[in-house]
Amino acid sequence: MQRHLDTGVRLVAAGALSVLPEEPLRSWVRRWRGRQEYRLLAAADAAFVSYGKSGRTWLRLMLSRFFQQRFGLREGEFLEFDNLHRQNPSIPKVYFTHGNYLRDYTGHRDVFEDFREQRVVLLVRDPRDVAISQYFQWGRRMRPHKKWLNRYPEHGAELSLFEFVHEHEAGLARVIEFQNRWAEAVAELDRILVLRYEEMRDQPEIALRQTLEFLGFSPSPQELKDAVEYAVFDNMRRLEEDGSVRASGQRLVPGRRGDPDSYKVRRGKVGGYRDYLDASQRAVIDARLAGELDPAFGYASPPLDVRAGQHLA
Repeated sequence: MQRHLDTGVRLVAAGALSVLPEEPLRSWVRRWRGRQEYRLLAAADAAFVSYGKSGRTWLRLMLSRFFQQRFGLREGEFLEFDNLHRQNPSIPKVYFTHGNYLRDYTGHRDVFEDFREQRVVLLVRDPRDVAISQYFQWGRRMRPHKKWLNRYPEHGAELSLFEFVHEHEAGLARVIEFQNRWAEAVAELDRILVLRYEEMRDQPEIALRQTLEFLGFSPSPQELKDAVEYAVFDNMRRLEEDGSVRASGQRLVPGRRGDPDSYKVRRGKVGGYRDYLDASQRAVIDARLAGELDPAFGYASPPLDVRAGQHLA
């Protein structure tokens, strides 16, 4: 469904470009997409919220595998809102969102106002790793209209990795804003599960069990083991390479075959940002997090003890 919505928006935008100034057009498209997000959120049994490149694909694959095995569904279909629910009503309608456009439609300043009535699973990851992954997403996978719509550097622009991460609004600044808004929301929401990517990597079966229990299921140790093993990094990369997983009617495929930085499943390394920045750049980024980031999720200095699977009410 989302693919058709995206196509429709692009067609409308293409026709309107000749008559509307750029910023009013972008605002209109963002409100239109926010309206679609609002409708899906209202119809969902649970919402999974994350900033892009925070482990959502990995968690979705584990959940997909669990539901396939639990309910005898065919392998290879990615959990996407109500696609598995239509095959078996016991499977919840799950809305995966980055929340990019919802506020453009509702006008709410506080993010919790949009999610107050919903069961929420929030995925967070070290903003430094997220920002680095976003750089490769922008340069190797992202379509031009998404760059324009979300105010990324324009298509074809040449920015160094550090310039993107530290200087552009689409880099670290936006990840910090996302986490700060959600740090405020966590205290206001009645039904929320917080998952930290780093602890998911360390103990994936525990994180998956907590997620499924939060959704109302009681997974067996064997079901958890099977789902985690199915979604290990090497198998995720293989599934992407052969296009055997479908999501929203589209296959999960790399942006450019043979280019490891163009894969949806790229590295998944905890603390991998250190491999891309020199000592002086790391010092700048670390100081920025210490000064700007709410410590609630444990990524600022000094970090608080926020554990994977924290249940709030």
